[in-house]
Amino acid sequence: MSPHALVIGEALIDIVERDGEVQGEHVGGSPLNVAVGLSRLGRRVDFLTHIADDARGRRIVEHLEAAGVHLVAGSRNAARTPTARAMLDDKGSARYEFDIDWNLTGTPEAAPPLVAHTGSIATVLEPGCRATAALLDAYHLSATITFDPNIRPALIDDADAARARIDRLVERADVIKASDEDLRWLDPNRTPKQIARAWLQLGPSIVAVTEGGQGAFAVCAAGSARVAALPVEVVDTVGAGDAFMSGLIDALWAHGLLGAEKRRELRAIRLDALHDVLQTAALSSALTVTRAGADLPDRATRDAAAREPATLIDRRR
Repeated sequence: MSPHALVIGEALIDIVERDGEVQGEHVGGSPLNVAVGLSRLGRRVDFLTHIADDARGRRIVEHLEAAGVHLVAGSRNAARTPTARAMLDDKGSARYEFDIDWNLTGTPEAAPPLVAHTGSIATVLEPGCRATAALLDAYHLSATITFDPNIRPALIDDADAARARIDRLVERADVIKASDEDLRWLDPNRTPKQIARAWLQLGPSIVAVTEGGQGAFAVCAAGSARVAALPVEVVDTVGAGDAFMSGLIDALWAHGLLGAEKRRELRAIRLDALHDVLQTAALSSALTVTRAGADLPDRATRDAAAREPATLIDRRR
């Protein structure tokens, strides 16, 4: 059986609004986007989630099947399929309101993965967040653990409890990606770089931080690396962080640094390799923001853009 990724987390329908008008409904959810992004890049992906066997749930299943993602058995037993109302401002940034129930039961029928990813709502919302954490503990023996907190304050009733859960996942994870907004919500008294360096001391091998139009940086044992954001015409930012995450995992995969047996090599990643990984992730993100909704690139599209990055530049600037 070929190496594969397991992604654990929410799948939902994004109801996109601009200026009070519904622009459309799109399949979404941060972990789902990462699963689809990896599959479009040619990686084999299992996805464990919690949706219903209703019209919206069937739309999610069709979306996953079209991308080549395998939905793990037991993922379709929710009472209703979750939704997120994404309200876009004049810059294309989204504010969310959620209707979601997150629960996981039993042990998924999935082979041990090379990499196990989770993030966002699945890691803080009761009761499913406890099962998510337990599964990551179980897969730690075989897999690189990747984590994106992708914090949704609208769903957090107890900020201290959420921070404690995130701290525990930071200690479990090998690779973390967070936005500067996530880190400011977690600790407004420290800079994103200070938090990233503190997290690195807790166990991860890489902590990457996205900073929107300012680009991204990452820290590892060897030091830090930074890449600039590509100057593109932004349609909206929906899925940008998820594209960065899937690009980050894919690039580490290409470098042969995934899997529990590669933890020592991952921890010893060189700065030139880390810079290459960040560039790949940033390119995936840049391609996504040029399209409406979370439309993550496939490998052919990203490879073509890597060969000719000038084609991405917003020529109106």
